[in-house]
Amino acid sequence: MTMDLDALRIYLHVAETASFTRAAERLGLTRARVSAAVQRLETELGTRLLQRTTRTVQVTDDGRLFAERAQALVADADDVQALFQRQPAALRGRVRVDMPLLLAARVLLPRLPEFLAVHPHIEVELSSTDRRVDLVREGFDCVIRIGMLQDSGLIARSLGRMRQINLASPAYLAAFGTPRTLADLGGHRLVRYSADLGGGPAGFEYVEDGQLRTQPMAGMVTVNTSLAYEAACLAGLGIIQAPVQGPRAQLVASGQLAELLPQWRPPSLPVTLLYPHRRQVPRRVQAFMDWAAELLAPELEAG
Repeated sequence: MTMDLDALRIYLHVAETASFTRAAERLGLTRARVSAAVQRLETELGTRLLQRTTRTVQVTDDGRLFAERAQALVADADDVQALFQRQPAALRGRVRVDMPLLLAARVLLPRLPEFLAVHPHIEVELSSTDRRVDLVREGFDCVIRIGMLQDSGLIARSLGRMRQINLASPAYLAAFGTPRTLADLGGHRLVRYSADLGGGPAGFEYVEDGQLRTQPMAGMVTVNTSLAYEAACLAGLGIIQAPVQGPRAQLVASGQLAELLPQWRPPSLPVTLLYPHRRQVPRRVQAFMDWAAELLAPELEAG
C-alpha cells in the first residue's frame, strides 16, 4: 500500500484541530477536499480513523495510532526533500515544541522572528504551559523542561542550570519584616508552587554543606503556573523561591521585588531539552533545537 503524503498531512491537521473546517482553513483547501482525503485513507486502511457527529470530530484508537506513525512518515518525507538543499531557507515543515510559560513568553518568543527570518518555510507550533506534557503521545518534536527529570526513555540534552533566589515584595516586607536568619522564617509565609495543586513543597528549601534541606513554613496560597507564582509575590502574598533571569531580574533591579537570605538560596534547576529517540532527528527540528540552546545559553549557568 502506498500512502498519499498530502492525505497524511490533511489527516494530521484534522486530528489535531478536531475539525474538518478548521483544518481546511489552515491548509487553504475546501472542506470537501479535506473530507475526501480522510475518507480515502480510511478506505485504504480498512478502519475508521475519526468518529464524526454533527458537532464533533474525535480521533479513534486506531486513528491515534495511525497519527503517531503518520507524523513520522511526513517528517521523514520532508527530510528527504531537504536532504540535498543545504541552504537554511530550504528547511520546511512543522516544529512542535513545548516549554514553560515564562520561558516562552519572555525569552523565546521575543527572539523567534530571528529564527523564522532564517528559516521562512518552517512553521513553529509552541505550547507554553507549566504542566508536564507527554512528548510522544501529544506529538511534540521536542520540549524544554526546568527541574529534575523522570526516567522517560527520551533523549536528554543538558542546556545548563538556572539559578534560583528568594524573593518578596516591598509590601510584604513592610507588613511582615525582613527575615535575616532561617529562624526568622517562622513568622513568614511561603507562596507554594505545585503544577497539580497538590500542596507544593513543605517549606523553604536551601542548600547547606552540599545537601538540600527544608525549613518548614506556613503558606496561605498555592498556585500552579510560573506566571501566577510571580504575580502572587508581587501582590505581597508571601515569599517565593524562583529562577531569576531576564525580566524577573529587572524586577529586582527596579525594586519591585527584593532578594532575601542570599546565603540560603535554593538549589539551581537543571534545564534540559528532550526529544524522542529516532534514527535521525529531522533537520528542521535539529535547527530549532540548536537555535534554542544558543538563545538560552546566556540565561544559564554551566550544568
